[in-house]
Amino acid sequence: MQEPIVVTGLGAVSPLGIGIPAVWSRLVAGRSGIRANGRFDVEGWKCRVAGLVPSIKEDAEGFDPETAMESRDLRRNDLFIQYAMAAAQEAVNQAGWHPKRREERARTATVIGTGVGGVPAITAANETIRLSGVRRLSPFVVPSFLPNLAAGQASIRFGFNGPAGAPTTACAASAQAIGDAMRMIRSGEADIALCGGTEACVDPVAIGGFTAARALTFGFNDEPQRASRPFDRDHDGFVLSEGAAMLVIERLSHAERRGARPLAILSGYGTTTDAHHVTAGWPDGREAARAMEIALSMAGIEPAQVGYVNAHATSTPVGDAAELAALTTLFGPGGGRIPVGSTKSATGHMLGAAGAIEAVFAVLALRNRTLPPSLNIDHPMPEAEGFDLLSEGARPAEVDHVLSNAFGFGGVNAALVFSRYD
Repeated sequence: MQEPIVVTGLGAVSPLGIGIPAVWSRLVAGRSGIRANGRFDVEGWKCRVAGLVPSIKEDAEGFDPETAMESRDLRRNDLFIQYAMAAAQEAVNQAGWHPKRREERARTATVIGTGVGGVPAITAANETIRLSGVRRLSPFVVPSFLPNLAAGQASIRFGFNGPAGAPTTACAASAQAIGDAMRMIRSGEADIALCGGTEACVDPVAIGGFTAARALTFGFNDEPQRASRPFDRDHDGFVLSEGAAMLVIERLSHAERRGARPLAILSGYGTTTDAHHVTAGWPDGREAARAMEIALSMAGIEPAQVGYVNAHATSTPVGDAAELAALTTLFGPGGGRIPVGSTKSATGHMLGAAGAIEAVFAVLALRNRTLPPSLNIDHPMPEAEGFDLLSEGARPAEVDHVLSNAFGFGGVNAALVFSRYD
């Protein structure tokens, strides 16, 4: 039997705020992090809402970049790297993992996924060339936007010399980062890992591109907090959001030797590919269901033992329907009446960071014996008939296993199972 891999640290930067205590308390209170998009001028744009990380000037629990990186480094790194560093610092501090010995650093992996990397930095560099010429480009432009530089900068900051990775599998990236880190530990390449995801692409290129793809919502521009509505019949697309989330995972024996407190067990991981369509999965969710089956098999549990599903559900009609079909395949009609929710209703869709923030919420649901609410499910879509959608607020619950899904463009499916640690 494989030795358990446990979660010992968590970190979060999200539209709900910065830091685990603030983010979790606001989530269970039914708060929304969606607001009017003030990042750039959206006058005349179809979609005018976004999930923006609040600044420290706006919110006492907001993001202060100078706590993430030194001022010199802030100028050299895109926002997605800054968010990653803040979430990583919180996670390693909670885990108490600050290795001094060479052997310990060599056994520490760093795996941080992102969907698109530093798109704003690329856009700004193009503008610099257009207005001032190529000679005005900074030598730090390329390192500021490379997708692997979130992991690279984190490993440099903390001195982690073990294997590194940076999945860029769209919206499944950070769930796969956690799964990849789990595999590294299971294979013997590492004893402990910092893993998760980061995203910061609320910019004209991303908003414009997703709008052209008919993926974003535009029906609730005047009511931003109602815009993200997974499983509701009035959904018309997702809310583009930003942020980062990190976990520290390690062998149970490793945690015990150093006196760390396990928060939960990372017990299962499954991933598949639809091989069907660039932006849409199979309508019957067949490969998504298979990813969940693989994760449950690794965890050694039956579907009926799952106590809560944090669905990928982004608020796109096609995607939400396909996931409900997958859940029906796995659990039976109505999802077997297992509580199903989508925390994207509060955070929006953080793209490559979505799987990681939802993994954090899965651990906290187990730890705090509370299932977070799904907002804005006023009229469930017909395919959701019979499902327990957690639409009536947060719910106290003793659950032993949580399933968390993440699906991405290109047909990538990833599922994680977290289990209670007693």
